[in-house]
Amino acid sequence: MENGSFQTINDQVVMRLRDRVCDTSERMLASELFLRVLKQYIAGLSKKQSKLLGIFPNPRAITDEDIHLLVDSLHYLIKLPVELVPRVIPGSEIFFANKELFTEFIEQLYHYWRHLHRLIICDSAGDSFDQRPYRTFNSTLETLMHVVRSTYRDVQENVSGKHPRIYRQVAAGAQVGAIALPKDIPYPDGVYNKLNSISIIRQVLIYPPMIFNSTTNTRKGVFERVYQNPVGNLDINKNDWLCYPAKVGPLLIMNYFNVKLFELGFALSNLFEVANDEDLKNTPDAVFLYGTPDSMMPISESSDTIFYDDEENDILASTIPLRDEFGYFGYLKKMILTLHNVKIMKTGRLPFHGAMFNITVRDKGSYTVMIIGDSGAGKSESLEALRIIAQDDIEDIIIIADDMGSIEINDDGVILGFGTETGAFVRMDDLQPGYAFGQIDRAIIMNASQVNARVVLPVTTYDEVMRGYPVDFVFYANNYDIVDAEHPTIEHFTSPETALKIFQEGKVMSKGTTTSTGVVANYFANIFGPPQYHDLHDQLAQKYFKHFFDQDIYVGQIRTQLGVPGKERNGPEEAAKELLNLLKNI
Repeated sequence: MENGSFQTINDQVVMRLRDRVCDTSERMLASELFLRVLKQYIAGLSKKQSKLLGIFPNPRAITDEDIHLLVDSLHYLIKLPVELVPRVIPGSEIFFANKELFTEFIEQLYHYWRHLHRLIICDSAGDSFDQRPYRTFNSTLETLMHVVRSTYRDVQENVSGKHPRIYRQVAAGAQVGAIALPKDIPYPDGVYNKLNSISIIRQVLIYPPMIFNSTTNTRKGVFERVYQNPVGNLDINKNDWLCYPAKVGPLLIMNYFNVKLFELGFALSNLFEVANDEDLKNTPDAVFLYGTPDSMMPISESSDTIFYDDEENDILASTIPLRDEFGYFGYLKKMILTLHNVKIMKTGRLPFHGAMFNITVRDKGSYTVMIIGDSGAGKSESLEALRIIAQDDIEDIIIIADDMGSIEINDDGVILGFGTETGAFVRMDDLQPGYAFGQIDRAIIMNASQVNARVVLPVTTYDEVMRGYPVDFVFYANNYDIVDAEHPTIEHFTSPETALKIFQEGKVMSKGTTTSTGVVANYFANIFGPPQYHDLHDQLAQKYFKHFFDQDIYVGQIRTQLGVPGKERNGPEEAAKELLNLLKNI
């Protein structure tokens, strides 16, 4: 580190820069961070009583002098063959007594560094990093990556006397980089002003695929409305936090995340558009603090995942504690969408939990389809199946909403659909075989070896999310019924009362995305806002469903069978085929 600071938190390294990283091997080896990492690596080897410690004179009692002698030796080993180093550094010959053991020691040190979760924050305070982001990232993340790799290779080649025949250009620097700076957000006077000490992310660089395991991989419970502002309890240490300012549909939501959760926080960059400077001149619609210490959480009787409706200041405030049980991306994403839904209902729009897309059928025209359903109902999976099977019949598919959105009635009485996310957070198990790997150069993959493995992928643009498409079809995604003569793949409803009953029940066969099992029912398949504002949502739902039928919009249910054993793959494919037939023959 040339000019900045760093934190090591368990298996994480967070580097904050004001200028640039070490741009030579010599500077890197002389840095405090390298010494910290080396000592942590040696401590880990000591716990395991590793044979690799045999490079030291006394493997059971390694002193600071031993470690500093090793660092001094490495300084020369990046330039000199191993035989010459002891002539310059007396005593270093002990390290090279067994060259194979020393080579393995360096190899494992390199792997140890790469197994750490590594973040660089380019602090733009008093500078203009955010005005020249490419140059900034090039002089930080790219430079560090090349310095680490070249140092490792130079040492190994000078020990072995051989050049590798195969070079693997792995991301050996940081996995994630961000340009962040303090910015005065026009919060209402009072408790929110303390948040302005936290740096706000302006640009992000990720080396995909970004792969990590979170501390849990399911979400449980609900987001509870409370009547005490949780921001009031906060004692902010700006170095513990970063802010991802997200455009969520038409809203600005400031997402503050604890740096201990930075992998989850930066996964937002594959899901939501980052707000621009003009957006940040406006008062945010909501603030969300993810990773709040328990000591700062207000007392809640039934939930720790809470939000407060600050009606006086027209802003929502929410918090989730810093605990392993909440270390899952679903908590981060769904709280943001809950805040969106609450705010959007107050404007007269109806939020929906589902997918929406505009599809252009060759020789027929374009249609906007909305599929409403709970987590694991088969919304995204059916859309992906449609994309794959219909290549000859479909000219284009534009994703408007992958998981959450809203509809409004415009001045002409037309129902327009809007989205929230520019990305998708989907189960790998339910995607078409190989699909996630075909997108791996853009992917953020979580818990890949576990049930409910997930991938976050960009799927659309903010312009499409916000364009406002006239809605032509509204379906409920039924993943639990088996298709037979009495239960067709697509069923057309003939009245708003019949439709409302199905949509209001919100039944779904749980797919393991939460702790629920079996067929469960949630009001409008959407626990993210509507149940907390039941009366308001009921009024809106009745108004909009009546309008669907008044405007002759097709309303029905589509049976995806995603929750039926043995139908996880071909169920959504059959649903996609039926939907395509409907669009071709309407």
